[in-house]
Amino acid sequence: MLYKLSRLFVIKNKFEAFAIIYGIALGAVERGQHYLEQYPGFGGKLLFGACCLAVMMAGAKILDGVRATPRPAKAPRPAKEPRSAKTSCAQAAHPVPAQIQPMEFSRRPKF
Repeated sequence: MLYKLSRLFVIKNKFEAFAIIYGIALGAVERGQHYLEQYPGFGGKLLFGACCLAVMMAGAKILDGVRATPRPAKAPRPAKEPRSAKTSCAQAAHPVPAQIQPMEFSRRPKF
């Protein structure tokens, strides 16, 4: 019974997370309005902005905590057929090195 009660307070999907963030935002704006009344001028605006910023940070943390729905696994690709022993002229003339070295670039000319 206690387990079933505790499951009510678990955020299971993004819709619930956004609903909770919306409720937090409403409370923060209300609190910010009280700050604007108590502290007129720049101080009240600064506290109002701090309330809104706290909601953004809490909302990001809540959304990070919600697990993304797992995607279905992709079907494995079929194995490629081995190439024939014959090589074309281009392959024979320019064999691919075992390890490709990065190219050296000179500085870009100034115009």
